[in-house]
Amino acid sequence: MADNYTRKYRWKLWLIAVAAVIVGGSLWYTSLLAKRIGSEEKQKVRIWAEATQNKARLLRITSQLFDRLRREEKNKVILWANATRRLIESEEIDYFAFAVVQDNETVPVILTDDKAHIIASRNVDEQWLNDADTLTEKLKKQFTQYEPIEVESKGWKNEIYYRDSRLFTDLRSTLDELINSFISEIVINSASVPVIFTDKNKKVLSWGNIDSAKVKQKDYLENMLSSMESENNPIEIDLGDGNVNYAYYRNSYLLKQVRFYPIVQFAIIGLFLLIAYYAFSTSRKIEQNQVWVGMAKETAHQLGTPISSLAGWMEIMKDHQVNEEWVNEMAKDMLRLEVITDRFSKIGSAPILETQNLSLLIKESIAYFSKRISNNIELSLHLPDGNQLPAAVSPPLFMWVLENLIKNSLDAMSGKGSITVIAGIKGNHIYIDVQDTGKGISKSKFKTIFQPGFSTKQRGWGLGLSLTKRIVREYHSGKIFVESSSPGKGTIIRILLPKSKQKII
Repeated sequence: MADNYTRKYRWKLWLIAVAAVIVGGSLWYTSLLAKRIGSEEKQKVRIWAEATQNKARLLRITSQLFDRLRREEKNKVILWANATRRLIESEEIDYFAFAVVQDNETVPVILTDDKAHIIASRNVDEQWLNDADTLTEKLKKQFTQYEPIEVESKGWKNEIYYRDSRLFTDLRSTLDELINSFISEIVINSASVPVIFTDKNKKVLSWGNIDSAKVKQKDYLENMLSSMESENNPIEIDLGDGNVNYAYYRNSYLLKQVRFYPIVQFAIIGLFLLIAYYAFSTSRKIEQNQVWVGMAKETAHQLGTPISSLAGWMEIMKDHQVNEEWVNEMAKDMLRLEVITDRFSKIGSAPILETQNLSLLIKESIAYFSKRISNNIELSLHLPDGNQLPAAVSPPLFMWVLENLIKNSLDAMSGKGSITVIAGIKGNHIYIDVQDTGKGISKSKFKTIFQPGFSTKQRGWGLGLSLTKRIVREYHSGKIFVESSSPGKGTIIRILLPKSKQKII
């Protein structure tokens, strides 16, 4: 039986080890997968960052070209103004100046005198002029993008008003749309990665994959930017004109799920398995208890018939004047069988507990074994002064527990040694120690010996100590455990019972 139990225990250890390997391998592979996804995700962000930087470089170059175009248009206006002045001052036609004036086909200009009367215009839509001969407020508003250029000649004072050309305006509008689409593209290209696009002062310009309502909360935004910066260095993007923006980002929610989902999954599965194991174990224990109760009651029932028969035979022996001493000893053994039958009949039923002096019950058990053990085994008892050990017990069941322990000690000594029963009061409990000088047990089996089916004997059922534990714990609210033991040095098994405050019956 012990070998079977050991094999069963080893199988449990192997199953636990295999389960641990499976869980560990799954977690390792999930971690490896998460690292790969994280690496690929960062690589995508890096590629995206390089693309945005290239786009930003293109925008910066384009902005520089616009600045140059703006300067060239201004120079063209100044040249046009000088040519116009030469035409006014010249008494003869200056074909070069005339060519310069005619060459301006893009920049809108208006030439006025010192009283804002329009003298000439170039590249100005007729709808702007509306046949006006003076520079009206509406028209002046259209041409106040730059300061007017003054032209003096022969005491006359003229002013030239100009604005960006239509080509320049269209290109500038296209550039603004490109910048706006570029900012939006930053968010779109970030895929599932939460991203916030800010200026150099951390003012939010756009964002993606983040709750819009939360972004508007200052505290949340500051914490989010700080968290993103600690997780990944923000990407610096120069859009030109010294305008440096930053893209803050963090790992995607999908990556976090990949990392933590297996742990949660195994935790839920583990909890389910524990609940299932507990339910199965409880159900099995209930089933075993029902089997034991049924077996005990059936045993008590089966013993009833031979006991009644023995009682009849004893009366016949008395009538035939058989040796009286023999008859008396047989009567004691028959009484013992009746006690055993009574014990079996009480299994499964709530016993009636009575406050008893355990000293008397212990002495009775010792006296019974003293006449039935080998002379090579010394059986001794140590009780406290006064011999008062009050406890609420069922006498038949308590004596069964004590006799089971003594019998197990006898089996462990191979016919030679000593058994000492020591009882006393410790706090609010009464303790009974059964100490032997037998084979002893290893520490790993201190709890195992009380499990159903465990036995060191070849023909043992492994139910004695299991029933003993049940009687002590369930019927008497006590405890039973191995106090100390080691192979070759014997064992001490201790029983703890609540000390009764009632008077001894």
